[in-house]
Amino acid sequence: MSAKQLGKRLLQILIVALGVTFLTFMITYLAPGDPVRTMYAAAGIMPSEEVIQETREAMGLNRPMLVQYFDWLGGCLKGDFGTSYAYSKPVSELLLTRLWPTLKLSISSLILMLLVAVPIGMAQATHKNSPIDYALRGVTFFGVSMPSFWVGLLLMLFFCVRLKLLPVVCSGGGFKSLILPSVTLAFAMSAKYTRQVRTAILEELSQDYVTGARARGVKEWKILWLNVFPNSLLPLITMLGLSLGSLLGGTAVVEVIFTYPGLGNLAVSAITAYDYPLIQGYVLWISLIYMLVNLAVDISYSYVDPRMRAAR
Repeated sequence: MSAKQLGKRLLQILIVALGVTFLTFMITYLAPGDPVRTMYAAAGIMPSEEVIQETREAMGLNRPMLVQYFDWLGGCLKGDFGTSYAYSKPVSELLLTRLWPTLKLSISSLILMLLVAVPIGMAQATHKNSPIDYALRGVTFFGVSMPSFWVGLLLMLFFCVRLKLLPVVCSGGGFKSLILPSVTLAFAMSAKYTRQVRTAILEELSQDYVTGARARGVKEWKILWLNVFPNSLLPLITMLGLSLGSLLGGTAVVEVIFTYPGLGNLAVSAITAYDYPLIQGYVLWISLIYMLVNLAVDISYSYVDPRMRAAR
């Protein structure tokens, strides 16, 4: 990717981020409910209307929406995302604390998914329309149909309640607390990626260079792993980038089920408590991470496939 193309992409990211922040701020501003009343109720306090009005004025919630938005945006440009209503801590501190657990969960689930999906997908492609292929396609169809929360509850019932091998509450931060959430997230992704790997490998196996390599007597495993698999990486890398961005912002259900201390669990708590600064900071962070991950994926294309680097 040239410097000009990179500059255009960064400008697009900036414009999209501004649009995301404005829409998020507007939605939270128009949302029903009063964060001041919720904050006092969570603390077990029943204040008078005068106290509520004074608190709202002190927090700047009585000002027009645009004034609040530009004040908040100016703080974001300085690295200040505001203070959480529910936790009374800086939003950036809370997000940084929860980012690493979610990143660790996302990466571990992606690695586990690849360890399952790549071999099974390649086995399906090399045994196309065989009993093995049909059986594995049935398994993947079953995996795609199972919602993540149901898989998580089944795994919790079996491994935590029945066998008592793993903890029910995965908030300890150790290796055991990472196993079930990772397996839950990897389950549905493995089924989806297995189909994609199968399709990509089958497409490469039909290319002329494969026929030529076989005619020269090259061993099948060398063709498969040294030629076919590297040439089929581009669509997989694209999906991995999208999946990583989705996992960083979309693991809320799994994190809540296992009480995992990640960004998704924090976001659910913020929505429940009408914690507007935390919601706005979370949405901004996740959107930026998602766009930067996709930018990194686009940059990696030229390194994975030299033909794209030559075209540029």
